[in-house]
Amino acid sequence: MPRTPSEFSVHLFIEGGHKEEVRFPSIQDFQKWYSNEVIPRSDSSEFISVPIKTIQGEYMVIRPAKILAIRVEPVFSSSVDRFSS
Repeated sequence: MPRTPSEFSVHLFIEGGHKEEVRFPSIQDFQKWYSNEVIPRSDSSEFISVPIKTIQGEYMVIRPAKILAIRVEPVFSSSVDRFSS
């Protein structure tokens, strides 16, 4: 039985050597943000919002033209407690 990821960690590699990580609850949420926000403005130097759903009260904006690479990594949370007595 294939495992299902709990969320997806998206690593943004930004011009100048900066790296940021944001998490999306599903691959569809990431794809929606990427196709609606990043792709249409890929050459733009205007800021776009990056959703940070895991940290309340905090937000991030980025210039799409400065994104050099994106890595998407599934994150698996185990329902098995390995530290039980």
